[in-house]
Amino acid sequence: MDKPVTRDDEAGRKPVLFQKTIKNEVTIEGIGLHTGRDAKVVISPAPADTGVVFIADGIRIKASCENVSDTAYATSIEDDGVSIRTIEHLLAALAGLSVDNAYIEVTGGEIPIMDGSAAPFVSALKETGLATLGVGRRFLKIVKPVTVQDGDKSATLLPASESRITYRIDFNHPLISDQSLSMALDAQGFEAELSSARTFGFLRDVEMLQKAGLAKGGSLNNAVVVDDTRILNEEGLRFKDEFVRHKMMDAVGDLSLLGMPFIGHLVADKSGHRLNHRLVCEVLSQRDAWIVVEGGTAQEAASAGLVLTEAV
Repeated sequence: MDKPVTRDDEAGRKPVLFQKTIKNEVTIEGIGLHTGRDAKVVISPAPADTGVVFIADGIRIKASCENVSDTAYATSIEDDGVSIRTIEHLLAALAGLSVDNAYIEVTGGEIPIMDGSAAPFVSALKETGLATLGVGRRFLKIVKPVTVQDGDKSATLLPASESRITYRIDFNHPLISDQSLSMALDAQGFEAELSSARTFGFLRDVEMLQKAGLAKGGSLNNAVVVDDTRILNEEGLRFKDEFVRHKMMDAVGDLSLLGMPFIGHLVADKSGHRLNHRLVCEVLSQRDAWIVVEGGTAQEAASAGLVLTEAV
């Protein structure tokens, strides 16, 4: 791991880690998974404490819990009548690389689906380069468990000394039955283990989704598709448990809507975008369940697996 970028505070106590943005503007183009239309994003550097701000039709929409408008098969945000769909993979790439601040101008109403994973966004962000800013990071440290539940589905954030995700899925399907994985969340682990896991769907649901105005841009080039017994993609899976890894990647994006990286343990059982969003909102509403680690010390960030490294 590269040496963390730190500074000593004025009292000479613990070193503080700086926030990040990107060095240069980067443009990414593709097709929208649900709209089926051409889609483009232009990601630009933003000052410290900006957060992630989407821009469409001249309207700025902050990536935040209160601006989420829909969680059916993707996470969408809306403000002043303008909506942007399928933001979770790009948010995951930004959070996975510890990019705190960015402006994202969107054309086409949806983030390009690319290959169905966060990897193309990670690659583009790393290629343009990451830059440190002169303001310390802030972390949301969980101090009391928070749980949301929907029938047999649940999502919980627990106190922990690191940022960690444990995820279990079970779609009652021979290929997607009872998969689980647990890992500490850091930049290298996210990129190597989660970022390239693709979205997936069932062939039997395609017609239903398209009648509902969804998945119009879906194909074997941007999703893993399974029928009742087999994977239809000629190249097969990227991981034997790619399905649960994709759900974990989605959760990284969804939980970035907390507004800052978390120090805690996400334990999710058959959760999805809707329950992830409910968890974020519930955590933020329970003010006694968390504290803000102002600035973020090197020790705390390292224990959270979220070390801010030299710009790449």
